[in-house]
Amino acid sequence: MAWFLLFLAGLFECGWAIGLKYTDGFTRPLPTALTVISMVVSIVLLGLAVKHLPIGTAYAVWTGIGTVGTVILGIWLLGDQASVSRLACTTLIVAGIAGLKLTA
Repeated sequence: MAWFLLFLAGLFECGWAIGLKYTDGFTRPLPTALTVISMVVSIVLLGLAVKHLPIGTAYAVWTGIGTVGTVILGIWLLGDQASVSRLACTTLIVAGIAGLKLTA
């Protein structure tokens, strides 16, 4: 269950990271509210997950999920660059996340 909570926390991290772009500097109320809600949910879920997981592993996996998800969503939703080197580096992050999961 802790890994599932951590995965959800990572998804909500993606949500608030992408949400920041839509807040327009926190001047748009609805995107700002949704972004702040995503931040709070992400942190609460991370806090619940670290009750049962090593903090270093959980934090690295949380930020890794957030990073990879945000890169993918940035490419898909916002037209961010999808170069081979950028995707290769993102693949290395996924490999690191998998390694941490397997050794925890």
